[in-house]
Amino acid sequence: MTAQSADSGCPYQLDPAAADIHAEASALRARGPATRVVLPGGIPAWSVTDPHLIRRLLTHPDISKDAHQHWPAYIRKEIPEDWPLRIWVDVRNALSSYGSEHRRLRRPLAAAFSTRRVRALAPQIERITRTLLDELHTAGPDEVVDLRARFAWRLPLLVVNSVLGVPDHLHDAFRDAIGDLFATDLSPEAAQAAPVRVYALIDELLAHKRRHPVDDVTSALITAHTAGELTDRELADSLVLLIGAGHETTVNLLDHAVVDLLSYPDQHALATTGRTPWEHVVEEALRHQAPIATIILRFPVHDVVDEPTGLVFAQGDAIAVNYAAAGRDPQVHGPDADRFDITRGTAREHLSFGHGVHLCVGAELARIEACIALAALFARFPEMRLAVEPDRLPPLPSLISNGHQHLPVLLGTPAP
Repeated sequence: MTAQSADSGCPYQLDPAAADIHAEASALRARGPATRVVLPGGIPAWSVTDPHLIRRLLTHPDISKDAHQHWPAYIRKEIPEDWPLRIWVDVRNALSSYGSEHRRLRRPLAAAFSTRRVRALAPQIERITRTLLDELHTAGPDEVVDLRARFAWRLPLLVVNSVLGVPDHLHDAFRDAIGDLFATDLSPEAAQAAPVRVYALIDELLAHKRRHPVDDVTSALITAHTAGELTDRELADSLVLLIGAGHETTVNLLDHAVVDLLSYPDQHALATTGRTPWEHVVEEALRHQAPIATIILRFPVHDVVDEPTGLVFAQGDAIAVNYAAAGRDPQVHGPDADRFDITRGTAREHLSFGHGVHLCVGAELARIEACIALAALFARFPEMRLAVEPDRLPPLPSLISNGHQHLPVLLGTPAP
């Protein structure tokens, strides 16, 4: 595959509503390991689908995530102020930084989500899970329940809010506001309003924590800000990253794991009888349905030539990484890559938490939450089934966040 052949033809117009991300991913894969696309709002970019190329780019020293330094179109103010995805490049946090700036902004987050600290949260995650399951227990066996709203969405939010020290009176507000940051089909006006709402909540959170500092991540970030280690913008945007991106990944992981298990009876039996560990279920769910389908954006600091493919990524090109496509690459996962199989030997080779220096700091927490939550959910409700066919579950209108708008299930008779 040469740069010329990858550039030939018209760029692929990505669907802002993300009606079928896997059909789109398959079409993009057919165009080569990376191909030219048009993002919502008419912004040209590359979409990279080949997992080997993704790994090379994500570890390349000349690939940046800092639009403020390395995206010429952004620097020249050619990107509209009302671009629906602008929040993803405007932010100043570990997700959108490069080099020494990235190391500086990531350091306090990595410390807060160290393996030791995260594993110590297991008893608290178990308590939150039991509370939510007890609430579900009140539903009748044939009553349709939105499991995304009442379980998959709430559990990660309660966990991350506990870690950050978010007070109870802000929980629902953050829940309602965060989703719009990931929607890619919003009108320009709605896209501009979404971050305004989130930042207002961040300001309220910071004011509360300054009045009531305790041993939590938000208080630690405020201390770093007071010491001059973080600017006002970096403090707020670090919280946007933790509350937004970290929460969304786990919600979609739980959502899709439930749908996959209820859609594949043989895999459901393997998991619920203990023949296959829940850890395997989680890894295969991450591969089969990457919670973040496409992450934006990266930018070559200089022209980058990928020798195995011959592709040339010019300085300042915008690059989107398609994790959904990578997770189902048949060259890595075989001809049945579209099938959910918790015994799959390549399941852990997914890239759903990223790769390289930008590997998700919350990956271990998401895995622990999912293992605890799924094991407890299916033990409590062994007769649970989908209330509609899987292909009738409405997807989120987002090419970034891969989940469902609703997850209607019938819980059946609970276990004693």
